[in-house]
Amino acid sequence: MFENILEKIESLPPLPQTMIEIEEFRKSTSKQIEDLIKIIEKDPLCVTTLLKVSNSPLFGFKSKIETVSRIVHLLGMNFTIYVAINESINSILKADLFPYGVNCEDFMEVSNMSLSLVNLWIPNVNRDLKEGILLAALLQESGKFILSEIIINRNLKDEFIRRLNEENDVVKVEKDILEITTSQITAEIFKHWKLSENLIKMIEFVDDIEKCDEEYKQKAQMLDVVKTICNVCDPFSDKSINKGIEKAKKYNLDVESLEDAIFILKDRV
Repeated sequence: MFENILEKIESLPPLPQTMIEIEEFRKSTSKQIEDLIKIIEKDPLCVTTLLKVSNSPLFGFKSKIETVSRIVHLLGMNFTIYVAINESINSILKADLFPYGVNCEDFMEVSNMSLSLVNLWIPNVNRDLKEGILLAALLQESGKFILSEIIINRNLKDEFIRRLNEENDVVKVEKDILEITTSQITAEIFKHWKLSENLIKMIEFVDDIEKCDEEYKQKAQMLDVVKTICNVCDPFSDKSINKGIEKAKKYNLDVESLEDAIFILKDRV
């Protein structure tokens, strides 16, 4: 099964030009807001997505945002970059997510919810940690598009849906039926596209924390908490929130700040 999935990943098209330019901009030592705005404005789909995201209740802006310049100035360069990268990747991977009980719109909303949760949870004083986790939280579920296609093509949809309804544990069902999980597939996709090793290492063992290198373990634990609370199949439900908080306690993370972030975000959603 894993070999077939890898073949599918190898057949993926290259990253869009917008994504390549944004990645180059992101790695640049002299970033200018105007340069980022020019890159984004060349991609109408990216502009549409950013406008939709920035005007969603998740961010709580009182007035309507109508320009890329205003998006960047309100959300900040890095936040804007992360949403743009997510849109570029999803435009390639986009597929039927029916086995998971969601559509692409639902998936995008949950991804943005994850981004908002991290932004509220991790204090700004820990900027390096926060910036790394933000992008990973937004992208870590991307592998579900590949797995969903495999599930459908192999006529495993009915069994997968039945098991999800019975157990409400996405990771366990993926392991049992596909012998691989979303985090592993997402990491393989990003290896194929030669994205940053730091991003890959954070995501690769989210579903198997014990195997994670010590250097990346805390980040993987935080991603696991976010993924649990913003569960694609049951986002921000009381059950998902309680399960995520229990994991945060187990990992000895900042539970008080997490609960404050949940309280603020719950009011928005």
